[in-house]
Amino acid sequence: MITNKPVCVTGASGFIASHIIRELLEQGYLVRGTVRKEPKSYPFLLELPGAAERLELVQADLLTAGSYDQIIKGCEYVFHTASPYKVNVKNPQTDLVDPAVLGTETILESCMKSISIKRLIFTSSITAITDEPDSSKTFTEKDWNTMSSLDRQPYHYSKTLAEREAWDFIMRKKPTFDLVVINPVLVIGPSLTPSLNTSNQIIRDIMNGVYPCIMDLNWGLVDVRDVATAHILAMETEAAKGRYLCTAESMHMRDLVAFLKSSGFEKYSLPKLDLSGKAGTVLMKILSFSQPKDTGMYIRINVGRTLRLDNSKIRRDLALSFRSVRESLIETVHDMVKWGHLPRKPAN
Repeated sequence: MITNKPVCVTGASGFIASHIIRELLEQGYLVRGTVRKEPKSYPFLLELPGAAERLELVQADLLTAGSYDQIIKGCEYVFHTASPYKVNVKNPQTDLVDPAVLGTETILESCMKSISIKRLIFTSSITAITDEPDSSKTFTEKDWNTMSSLDRQPYHYSKTLAEREAWDFIMRKKPTFDLVVINPVLVIGPSLTPSLNTSNQIIRDIMNGVYPCIMDLNWGLVDVRDVATAHILAMETEAAKGRYLCTAESMHMRDLVAFLKSSGFEKYSLPKLDLSGKAGTVLMKILSFSQPKDTGMYIRINVGRTLRLDNSKIRRDLALSFRSVRESLIETVHDMVKWGHLPRKPAN
């Protein structure tokens, strides 16, 4: 489905976006990526195979209305991945909600002005599906987060509002292009960028002793390369429709730690004390009040609950198969060592 018109990727330097660009270039697409700084500031993108011939980086500001009009003009497909991912912020409205929602509005309005756009592929999140695990149910694309707010898990709130705005826009304006949404869970895997993304930082923190004990937590996990492929399949599959929960499998913190220990990383400061029982969960909720506000809130909301997810729609509609999460974890650790985010030889 190679087109002679460029494909636009917003937030090109991001963890997911950079992998989308890499795969698009591998497949022969022309790519126009947007970045916040001068394009020469992103050598890791400019040096990708095929970048010299088919990648154009453009500096742009999502919070400036109309700034994407010329960037999107002439494109057939747009991947909107740009959105802040932070857990603890000083001002949730200005640091998270405004960039997420206003940025989405900027992209949508620019797409409306372009007669060439066929589809917008929007990067949302599991956080727009649920604010907290419910051990008694399995979440699907039909579920929406209705509990988050500026005071309760504001990052979750920002992602939910941004996706809501995208769907509401489509309903109100009825544009000639359609919208397909990818809702990834915790995204891990090797990074093309030197910065440490928030998802991989969780793995690093587990290995660096930030978590002193094993809690009753579990996460949905997926490899960043599978997330990139999901986006491209959502572009190329004409019948793709609606939302797609993008998850390979769920893993309990206890199993994740045990796997890392058994995979040759036992010398890192992995948590040893198992407090994943009922008494430990009560203790963790009490101790969570000593953590930064939003970190503590996340622990209280999630500890002691089991997250169950259904990925049958994305496997069926997009024919997507997933990498082994365990293999991805090993690659993630080696990659963080390569970038200097983890020591090659741990102190202990």
